[in-house]
Amino acid sequence: MADTAARRAGPSPLAQYAERFAAATRASGGALRLAELPFLAQVDVRLDPKGPAADAAGLALGFPLPLEPGTVARGGELAALWLGPDEWLVVGPAGTRTHLEARLREAVGDRHAAVVDVSAQRTTLLVGGARAAELLAHGCSLDLHPRSFGAGRCAQTTLARAQVVLVPRDGHRPGFRVLVRSSFAGYLADWLLDAASEYTRGADAASEYTRGATDPTRS
Repeated sequence: MADTAARRAGPSPLAQYAERFAAATRASGGALRLAELPFLAQVDVRLDPKGPAADAAGLALGFPLPLEPGTVARGGELAALWLGPDEWLVVGPAGTRTHLEARLREAVGDRHAAVVDVSAQRTTLLVGGARAAELLAHGCSLDLHPRSFGAGRCAQTTLARAQVVLVPRDGHRPGFRVLVRSSFAGYLADWLLDAASEYTRGADAASEYTRGATDPTRS
Protein backbone atom coordinates (compact mmCIF):
# COMPACT_ATOMS: atom_id res chain seq x y z
CA MET A 1 0.00 0.00 0.00
CA ALA A 2 1.29 3.49 -0.82
CA ASP A 3 2.79 5.33 2.14
CA THR A 4 1.67 8.78 3.31
CA ALA A 5 5.11 10.31 3.87
CA ALA A 6 4.74 12.69 0.96
CA ARG A 7 1.47 14.05 2.32
CA ARG A 8 2.95 14.51 5.78
CA ALA A 9 5.99 16.30 4.33
CA GLY A 10 3.85 19.09 2.88
CA PRO A 11 4.38 20.70 -0.53
CA SER A 12 7.14 19.49 -2.82
CA PRO A 13 10.38 21.50 -3.12
CA LEU A 14 9.24 23.05 -6.42
CA ALA A 15 5.48 23.28 -5.89
CA GLN A 16 5.64 27.06 -6.27
CA TYR A 17 7.19 26.67 -9.74
CA ALA A 18 4.36 24.61 -11.25
CA GLU A 19 2.64 27.52 -13.00
CA ARG A 20 5.93 28.96 -14.30
CA PHE A 21 6.94 25.57 -15.67
CA ALA A 22 3.56 25.19 -17.36
CA ALA A 23 3.78 28.69 -18.85
CA ALA A 24 7.28 28.05 -20.23
CA THR A 25 6.11 24.74 -21.68
CA ARG A 26 3.21 26.42 -23.45
CA ALA A 27 5.34 29.31 -24.67
CA SER A 28 7.90 26.95 -26.21
CA GLY A 29 5.33 25.75 -28.73
CA GLY A 30 6.04 22.11 -27.90
CA ALA A 31 9.84 22.42 -28.09
CA LEU A 32 10.23 22.02 -24.32
CA ARG A 33 8.42 20.53 -21.39
CA LEU A 34 9.37 21.52 -17.85
CA ALA A 35 7.78 19.93 -14.79
CA GLU A 36 8.57 18.60 -11.35
CA LEU A 37 8.08 14.89 -10.65
CA PRO A 38 7.75 15.15 -6.88
CA PHE A 39 8.14 12.60 -4.11
CA LEU A 40 9.59 9.77 -6.20
CA ALA A 41 10.79 6.88 -4.03
CA GLN A 42 14.60 6.81 -3.90
CA VAL A 43 16.47 4.11 -2.03
CA ASP A 44 20.26 4.01 -1.88
CA VAL A 45 21.74 0.51 -1.98
CA ARG A 46 25.36 -0.29 -1.07
CA LEU A 47 26.65 -3.86 -1.43
CA ASP A 48 29.24 -6.09 -3.07
CA PRO A 49 28.12 -6.53 -6.69
CA LYS A 50 29.62 -10.03 -6.73
CA GLY A 51 28.15 -11.12 -3.43
CA PRO A 52 24.90 -12.86 -2.47
CA ALA A 53 23.28 -9.58 -1.41
CA ALA A 54 23.38 -8.39 -5.03
CA ASP A 55 21.56 -11.51 -6.19
CA ALA A 56 18.99 -11.11 -3.41
CA ALA A 57 18.38 -7.46 -4.28
CA GLY A 58 17.95 -8.36 -7.93
CA LEU A 59 15.36 -10.98 -7.07
CA ALA A 60 13.46 -8.47 -4.94
CA LEU A 61 13.46 -5.90 -7.75
CA GLY A 62 12.69 -8.38 -10.51
CA PHE A 63 15.85 -7.50 -12.46
CA PRO A 64 19.58 -7.53 -11.69
CA LEU A 65 21.40 -4.42 -10.56
CA PRO A 66 23.36 -2.87 -13.46
CA LEU A 67 27.10 -3.52 -13.31
CA GLU A 68 28.33 -1.32 -16.15
CA PRO A 69 29.28 2.19 -15.01
CA GLY A 70 26.73 4.87 -15.79
CA THR A 71 23.92 2.53 -16.81
CA VAL A 72 20.31 2.01 -15.76
CA ALA A 73 18.37 -1.23 -15.34
CA ARG A 74 14.58 -1.14 -15.44
CA GLY A 75 11.68 -3.37 -14.58
CA GLY A 76 8.07 -2.29 -14.40
CA GLU A 77 7.91 1.07 -12.60
CA LEU A 78 11.34 0.68 -10.99
CA ALA A 79 14.77 1.76 -12.17
CA ALA A 80 18.20 1.08 -10.66
CA LEU A 81 20.86 3.70 -11.43
CA TRP A 82 24.57 2.81 -11.21
CA LEU A 83 26.23 5.44 -9.00
CA GLY A 84 29.46 3.66 -8.18
CA PRO A 85 31.18 0.25 -8.09
CA ASP A 86 29.15 -0.72 -5.00
CA GLU A 87 26.32 1.82 -5.00
CA TRP A 88 22.97 2.11 -6.78
CA LEU A 89 19.96 4.39 -6.52
CA VAL A 90 16.67 2.55 -6.88
CA VAL A 91 13.90 4.88 -8.03
CA GLY A 92 10.20 4.09 -7.91
CA PRO A 93 6.79 5.80 -8.07
CA ALA A 94 5.71 8.37 -5.53
CA GLY A 95 4.20 6.85 -2.42
CA THR A 96 6.21 3.62 -2.51
CA ARG A 97 9.32 4.62 -0.54
CA THR A 98 8.46 2.71 2.63
CA HIS A 99 7.48 -0.45 0.79
CA LEU A 100 10.51 -0.32 -1.51
CA GLU A 101 12.98 0.15 1.33
CA ALA A 102 11.37 -2.63 3.37
CA ARG A 103 11.38 -4.99 0.39
CA LEU A 104 15.08 -4.48 -0.24
CA ARG A 105 16.00 -4.66 3.44
CA GLU A 106 14.14 -7.94 3.80
CA ALA A 107 15.81 -9.30 0.67
CA VAL A 108 19.41 -8.61 1.75
CA GLY A 109 18.68 -9.70 5.32
CA ASP A 110 21.80 -9.85 7.47
CA ARG A 111 24.16 -9.94 4.51
CA HIS A 112 26.81 -7.22 4.26
CA ALA A 113 24.79 -4.43 2.67
CA ALA A 114 23.18 -1.05 3.37
CA VAL A 115 19.71 0.00 2.26
CA VAL A 116 18.71 3.59 3.05
CA ASP A 117 15.64 5.63 2.07
CA VAL A 118 17.01 8.90 0.62
CA SER A 119 13.77 10.09 -1.00
CA ALA A 120 13.80 13.37 0.92
CA GLN A 121 17.27 14.31 -0.33
CA ARG A 122 16.31 15.02 -3.92
CA THR A 123 13.43 16.04 -6.10
CA THR A 124 13.18 15.26 -9.80
CA LEU A 125 12.76 17.62 -12.72
CA LEU A 126 11.47 16.56 -16.10
CA VAL A 127 13.15 18.43 -18.95
CA GLY A 128 11.47 17.07 -22.07
CA GLY A 129 10.87 18.03 -25.67
CA ALA A 130 12.92 18.23 -28.84
CA ARG A 131 15.09 21.07 -27.48
CA ALA A 132 15.75 19.47 -24.08
CA ALA A 133 19.35 18.41 -24.79
CA GLU A 134 20.11 21.80 -26.33
CA LEU A 135 18.73 23.54 -23.25
CA LEU A 136 20.76 21.43 -20.81
CA ALA A 137 23.91 21.83 -22.91
CA HIS A 138 23.97 25.49 -21.81
CA GLY A 139 25.02 24.32 -18.36
CA CYS A 140 26.32 20.76 -18.73
CA SER A 141 29.62 19.63 -20.23
CA LEU A 142 28.41 16.13 -21.15
CA ASP A 143 27.74 15.18 -24.76
CA LEU A 144 23.99 14.76 -24.52
CA HIS A 145 23.42 13.45 -28.05
CA PRO A 146 21.47 10.15 -27.94
CA ARG A 147 24.37 8.35 -29.62
CA SER A 148 26.57 9.18 -26.63
CA PHE A 149 24.07 9.52 -23.81
CA GLY A 150 20.81 7.84 -24.66
CA ALA A 151 18.24 5.65 -22.96
CA GLY A 152 19.76 3.19 -20.52
CA ARG A 153 22.45 5.62 -19.36
CA CYS A 154 22.83 7.86 -16.32
CA ALA A 155 25.49 10.21 -14.99
CA GLN A 156 26.37 12.16 -11.88
CA THR A 157 27.36 15.53 -13.25
CA THR A 158 27.09 19.30 -12.80
CA LEU A 159 24.25 21.29 -14.33
CA ALA A 160 24.82 25.01 -13.99
CA ARG A 161 26.42 24.90 -10.52
CA ALA A 162 24.27 22.14 -9.07
CA GLN A 163 25.28 18.51 -8.65
CA VAL A 164 22.66 16.34 -10.31
CA VAL A 165 21.96 12.82 -11.48
CA LEU A 166 20.98 13.01 -15.14
CA VAL A 167 18.90 10.22 -16.73
CA PRO A 168 17.73 10.25 -20.36
CA ARG A 169 14.09 9.28 -20.80
CA ASP A 170 13.42 5.81 -22.14
CA GLY A 171 11.64 4.88 -25.34
CA HIS A 172 11.29 7.46 -28.09
CA ARG A 173 10.48 10.38 -25.80
CA PRO A 174 13.16 13.07 -26.00
CA GLY A 175 14.30 14.57 -22.73
CA PHE A 176 15.79 13.84 -19.35
CA ARG A 177 15.02 13.36 -15.70
CA VAL A 178 17.19 15.55 -13.51
CA LEU A 179 17.54 14.47 -9.89
CA VAL A 180 18.73 17.41 -7.79
CA ARG A 181 19.16 17.91 -4.07
CA SER A 182 16.19 19.73 -2.59
CA SER A 183 18.41 22.55 -1.28
CA PHE A 184 19.50 23.31 -4.88
CA ALA A 185 16.11 22.72 -6.51
CA GLY A 186 14.97 26.35 -6.53
CA TYR A 187 18.29 27.55 -7.90
CA LEU A 188 18.18 24.98 -10.69
CA ALA A 189 14.53 25.73 -11.50
CA ASP A 190 15.35 29.44 -11.88
CA TRP A 191 18.32 28.59 -14.09
CA LEU A 192 16.23 26.33 -16.32
CA LEU A 193 13.50 28.92 -16.72
CA ASP A 194 16.05 31.58 -17.59
CA ALA A 195 17.80 29.31 -20.10
CA ALA A 196 14.44 28.27 -21.57
CA SER A 197 13.57 31.87 -22.35
CA GLU A 198 15.71 31.54 -25.48
CA TYR A 199 13.20 29.02 -26.81
CA THR A 200 10.02 30.56 -25.44
CA ARG A 201 10.28 34.19 -26.54
CA GLY A 202 10.04 33.44 -30.26
CA ALA A 203 7.25 30.92 -29.82
CA ASP A 204 5.34 33.28 -27.56
CA ALA A 205 5.72 36.14 -30.02
CA ALA A 206 4.55 33.92 -32.89
CA SER A 207 1.58 32.81 -30.83
CA GLU A 208 0.66 36.42 -30.07
CA TYR A 209 0.95 37.30 -33.77
CA THR A 210 -1.26 34.37 -34.74
CA ARG A 211 -3.90 35.32 -32.15
CA GLY A 212 -3.86 38.90 -33.34
CA ALA A 213 -4.27 37.86 -36.97
CA THR A 214 -7.12 35.47 -36.34
CA ASP A 215 -9.04 37.16 -33.52
CA PRO A 216 -11.51 39.67 -35.06
CA THR A 217 -12.02 41.34 -31.69
CA ARG A 218 -8.47 42.67 -31.67
CA SER A 219 -7.76 45.99 -33.29
